Amino acid sequence: MNTPHDSRLRPETVARPRAVERLVAGQATSDGAGVKLTRVLTQPLQRRLDPFLMLDAFGSDRADDYIAGFPDHPHRGFETITYMIAGRMRHRDSAGHEGLLENGGVQWMTAGRGVIHSEIPQQEEGLMEGFQLWLNLPARDKLSAPWYRDFAAAELPRFDTAEGVVVTVIAGASHGVAGAVTREATAPLYLDLQLPAGARFAQALPADHNAFLYVYRGELTVGGTRVPAQRMAILANAADSDGVLIEAGPETRALLIAGRPLHEPIAQYGPFVMNTEQEIYQAVADYRAGTLA
Repeated sequence: MNTPHDSRLRPETVARPRAVERLVAGQATSDGAGVKLTRVLTQPLQRRLDPFLMLDAFGSDRADDYIAGFPDHPHRGFETITYMIAGRMRHRDSAGHEGLLENGGVQWMTAGRGVIHSEIPQQEEGLMEGFQLWLNLPARDKLSAPWYRDFAAAELPRFDTAEGVVVTVIAGASHGVAGAVTREATAPLYLDLQLPAGARFAQALPADHNAFLYVYRGELTVGGTRVPAQRMAILANAADSDGVLIEAGPETRALLIAGRPLHEPIAQYGPFVMNTEQEIYQAVADYRAGTLA
């Protein structure tokens, strides 16, 4: 499914680019059985970046930071997208799904009404690096059937621009190339950008979609604002904006993520994200009773 730069690509024109509203530094934390990570999109930003609930970045070449992984734990009411830059992680869940996530691959899981799963590293040394993004589900779909799919790196649509930017389209569409996954309600766009030094990239974005960039190598400039590595740039919502223009300083890698907000109440208790407290109480009760999944 890899798509090279050719005449089928449709370069995107952005006449009124978005500015950077603010820069956010992630918070060092741990999750699972002690896996060290950086929480980039935290709970206080959920309303601002609706429909996205969380973004974790993990990366270490110290096995003690990741080896215990994420033993069995529940989810209900949202989707998880795990993008593995380096390393190997095995997924097993209560719906009978099992997969091995390897370098450059993506695991997309819809928890829906409930799933219990584990994510365990399949390595004892070396670098493990990647991201997990939580994408909310609309109220009508929160109790839908669980769904899961692994995408190997070679299955992810990819293209090169005329300036040498390599774009992996995990979700949505960019420059005429459709991504691996689409979602009607939230219309997520999830791009991994590899930009040579000084290269520019334009991406059209609906004015009413919330959007952010996360730079994990190098440095970008957006609308005159410098975005260094390990920073998230929340892109301003202006009614007349039509996209974003990005320029790399040195060679840079970054995620560009955007989506249509749901404008629905968010009630979260750990791994459960619903619309009301009563629905959270029910999720906890179902989990304790063994009927969540």
